[in-house]
Amino acid sequence: MCGIAGLWSPLNFDQNNDKYVHQMAAQLLHRGPDGRGFHIDANEGIAMAHTRLSIIDLDTGQQPIHDHYARLTLTANGEFYDYKRIRGLLATDGFNFTTKSDSEIALKLYRKHGLDFVDHLRGEFAFSLFDATNQQLILVRDRFGIRPLFYHITKEAVYYGSEIKSLLAHPHVPRNISAKAQLHQMMQVMVPGETIFENIHVLKPGHMLIIKKNNNRLEIEEKCYWDAEFPLDGEHIQRTDDAHIEAVREVLIESVALRLEADVPVACYLSGGIDSCSILGMASSIQQSPVKAFTISFDDSRYDEAAIATEMAKKCGADQDILDVSATDLYGQNFEKAVWHSERTFYNTLGVAKMLMSQHVTDHQFKVVITGEGSDEFFGGYAAFKRDMFIHDPDYHGEQMNAKLMASNKVFSGSVLAEKSVSHPAFEEIMGFTPSWIQPWMLVLEQVKPLLSKSFLEELGDYDPVSTIANSLDETKLKGRHPLDKAQYSWIKTMLEGQILNWGGDRVDMANSLESRPAFLDHYVTELAATLPPHVRIRNGIEKWVLREAMKNLLPDVLYKREKFAFMAPPAHTDQKKTQAIYDLLNRYLTPEQIEQTGIFDPKAFKILIDNYHRDSDHTRQTRQDIILNHAIGLHAANDMFLHIPTGASLQST
Repeated sequence: MCGIAGLWSPLNFDQNNDKYVHQMAAQLLHRGPDGRGFHIDANEGIAMAHTRLSIIDLDTGQQPIHDHYARLTLTANGEFYDYKRIRGLLATDGFNFTTKSDSEIALKLYRKHGLDFVDHLRGEFAFSLFDATNQQLILVRDRFGIRPLFYHITKEAVYYGSEIKSLLAHPHVPRNISAKAQLHQMMQVMVPGETIFENIHVLKPGHMLIIKKNNNRLEIEEKCYWDAEFPLDGEHIQRTDDAHIEAVREVLIESVALRLEADVPVACYLSGGIDSCSILGMASSIQQSPVKAFTISFDDSRYDEAAIATEMAKKCGADQDILDVSATDLYGQNFEKAVWHSERTFYNTLGVAKMLMSQHVTDHQFKVVITGEGSDEFFGGYAAFKRDMFIHDPDYHGEQMNAKLMASNKVFSGSVLAEKSVSHPAFEEIMGFTPSWIQPWMLVLEQVKPLLSKSFLEELGDYDPVSTIANSLDETKLKGRHPLDKAQYSWIKTMLEGQILNWGGDRVDMANSLESRPAFLDHYVTELAATLPPHVRIRNGIEKWVLREAMKNLLPDVLYKREKFAFMAPPAHTDQKKTQAIYDLLNRYLTPEQIEQTGIFDPKAFKILIDNYHRDSDHTRQTRQDIILNHAIGLHAANDMFLHIPTGASLQST
């Protein structure tokens, strides 16, 4: 796990790029505190930087890695699993290795397979590969976007980095914030490939960017090498229940075993959900010594899962460590730091809590944790997926089961589930229905629009963010699919990368130099899960049915029978100290003068929102107001952190 940054400017190489690429790397030291490496060749116009977190091959795994015979150079962030077997196969083909690193297999696979080499890579990764012979730079991101990678392209150069702040350290990269992106962040859902900055893009999951020099110009090709693929409705793999269960069990055990591979100790994150408990159970069975398990405990029993996590830890003999997160921990400087590292806003302070946990884990001398992200996406775990199943699958008695679902998830009303159904014609056209997961954010958008300033609305014009999100989806992956598959695919292409793996994953983990490995997002696991019939994923209203059955003997009985609840931090309105803490941030970032100067909101309309928030007692409305306030603070904080820094200066973390 590391940070990468660099640029290729073959048409007009700035001699100061040596200095600039060092500045870019300096912004990524939290991603790689164990070492820095550079490859700078003015003749080729290439400058590549790497900051290293040493996990595999502690002695000889420094980067950049070169293949001098083929004139290739690699900088990689992440892990390539099953690399020992692949190295053995490549060695029998006559390839020689200069390191014991997992990353070096990418160079040899590229030599052997050309651009098809990505099909042979397994894991979570983002990397740059420079091919001097063919005069091309290749940027690659893993299938789900577990590892981040951003870029900016001009007519003469391409700039890239693991985080936006590394790009902003170069004076040739503009820092113009997009009003459309700000609106998307206020409603939580970003457009795939876009960031809060104009002309700074995020490489989409499962994509590669191929930049090739052709005479006196750069040719740019964006290529999708992998996408989540659900079968046509009725064409899912048919097996007996026992066969489905065994297939899931086998592929998950292999995935966890691969993610235990490291030259440093590996721990597990442990909440009270089936996903992380299953990971811990499998890891404890595979690893000979007790597994270290880290758990977050919140100071509100409605949101706290520590008791169930403790029961799981005792069942499998894990060494559990519980971090108590209190009201005031989630705001103030911790909130600001989470915005800095996430480079986007968040609706809930869970990301802040996870950032605090990553610090706690590294303080205990761990660099790697295995996590449970991805299970809900592919095994049908979210309440919104169940709701779509109940409403749109004719085998269910929709209204009755939907009413029960809403009652059992009442505490999450206003965030996870919308209290009323809303629709949008763009989703109706492309999917046949408006997925339940986006409906809460559409209701947030309804409340945000009256808060916006006149100038901001004029800049937006007739822009429709919901339509843009819907139209970003590949209709060929939706047509003819079961409603559950449609709901899952639309979430996977938007919220998985933009939320779960961002401020809920890599960005807050790597803020403290911690590598997280989501075992459910092994593509062998997800490709199997996608072929499972919908009624094997959700059966009789029970989410993740096949996973529960596969893990039944590992889980405590209370967890095996428990309905999934969203893992999130208690909203600000649920506690007087939290409410005061969010007011303190509002007083810092959203005074009437600051609101006027930043120009997103109308000061009078925003004051009315604050007044209503202070007086309201309805949980759903207050939850939605919490969401809006979190986003508003985040946008203004980001404006201060990123926009007003002098061009080319060394950025400073909050």
